Amino acid sequence: MATKKSSAKKARAKKAATRKYSPAASKSVEREMKAMHEGKLKSGSGQTVTNPKQAIAIGLSEARRAGKKVPASPKN
Repeated sequence: MATKKSSAKKARAKKAATRKYSPAASKSVEREMKAMHEGKLKSGSGQTVTNPKQAIAIGLSEARRAGKKVPASPKN
């Protein structure tokens, strides 16, 4: 039984070690969040962004356009 438990731990550790988002994508989101807090971030329509979720979406969108490692956006 001990081998099954240790192999399950190794599998979880390996899965946790792989990144879903690249460090460059994280920097893009961080930059957009900072701009939002400063009141300088604008949406596509030109209005000021005040919602953190919208700032994250803008950062991830920029990272995707730049070709960084980011999962595809969910389709509704």
